[in-house]
Amino acid sequence: MKKIFYILTITVAVLTTGCQKFLDVNKDPNNPTDVQESLLLSPVEQNISDNIQGGNASINIQNYVQDIAANQTNPGLWNYQSFNIDFDGDWYNFYVVCLNNLKILNDKAEANGNYNYAAIAKILTAYTLGTATDYWNDIPYSKGFDKSNFLVPYDSQESIYDTVQSLLSHAVSDIDKNTGVVPGTDDYFYGGNMDLWRKAAWAFKARYAIHLTKAPGHNAEQQADEALTDLQNAMQSNDDDLKFSYEGNTGSENIWNLTFSPVTTYVLNETLVDTLVKRNDPRLPVIVLPSENTGLYNGRRIGADIDELANYSYPGNFYAGTASSNYIITYNECLFIKAEATLIKSGYAAAQPIYEDAVKSNFSKLGIDPSSAAATTYLNKRELSSGNALQRIMEEKAVANIFNFETYNDWRRTGFPLLQPVDGALSAIPRRLLYPQSEILTNAQPQQSAKLTDRVWWDTE
Repeated sequence: MKKIFYILTITVAVLTTGCQKFLDVNKDPNNPTDVQESLLLSPVEQNISDNIQGGNASINIQNYVQDIAANQTNPGLWNYQSFNIDFDGDWYNFYVVCLNNLKILNDKAEANGNYNYAAIAKILTAYTLGTATDYWNDIPYSKGFDKSNFLVPYDSQESIYDTVQSLLSHAVSDIDKNTGVVPGTDDYFYGGNMDLWRKAAWAFKARYAIHLTKAPGHNAEQQADEALTDLQNAMQSNDDDLKFSYEGNTGSENIWNLTFSPVTTYVLNETLVDTLVKRNDPRLPVIVLPSENTGLYNGRRIGADIDELANYSYPGNFYAGTASSNYIITYNECLFIKAEATLIKSGYAAAQPIYEDAVKSNFSKLGIDPSSAAATTYLNKRELSSGNALQRIMEEKAVANIFNFETYNDWRRTGFPLLQPVDGALSAIPRRLLYPQSEILTNAQPQQSAKLTDRVWWDTE
């Protein structure tokens, strides 16, 4: 049974069996100094789902892209009020809880010749590291785990992207070695299916390649070529999605279910709900629940007066039920990346069938017949043209990627989906997160003066 539990270092990760020597009083059996890979993998995977894909920083992003809205008055993070201290916990989760333990897992697996575990550690490190740099731009990594350094310099985002791609390439090589123990039920994502892990690695490579279409020193056609090459080995169906499935029992609820619990006051944002309603999107009743009081689809407008929570819409059970899955990277995303890359290389007509397949695959995942009259009518109204192709690809990708950080990355690099600052906004829509106060106090670096509206390296004008 999965439970939500957290690991700080290897010494507090798990319980294990008793002492190796009779009356060895110098060894505490409840605080082991060494554990096997399987006992490290499970908790770090859950932490990645709960705290990287679904943590506090991710909630900030969902406010920025206007998928969610707090039923509270301004000011707050929903109208772009943030302080450095707000991100102390996120930094801790990224570095202490996840990256530190993934390094321990990788080093131990390599030393033991368990290269399947090493591959998973590298893939999850690449994802965690890639997410961190997209949040904060320059971050520590190459010297981040060197205990001899009191102050740790930051690596440039460009070099972090190189590291991410290197980690993913080495992960594929590790899988190809086909050596050592294969994970089983301790692997909550794929149950030890290394063919699926290989596909996920290639999908991540495509994701991080397409991010750099406007990055300094890169050009869109080269990045499109790279993404298209990567996608040849990536996910081939919805069954290949990298997702964390929750049991739904008390203590093991889906992280988005907890996000929308009444105590948080979060409901769906008017921007998201109205967009689905205006397009007559067949996915509307799956993604959005009618308000309990009115029976209407009603998202909250930031800056409006507080109302009863029951007057607003919440997400449906597909994404926010207690036992729903949390999607990290999916086949839908791969198809949308392919559509964008094809648009760059060959134009909207060549991208059209790939774009249609992407939308249809999302319909299928949500239980909607892609050949139904409603689906066909919708797709006919959403056809690509020379003037709207990139916008519509990004708009449909945002719906398929709801509650995923990728919508924010796409908005920053393409300008789509179109967003306006919320009512009462304290600034333009933020383009990054602030460095945490804990890092400023203990590891002062020049980059830490960055403001919410500053751009990360690849986010050019």
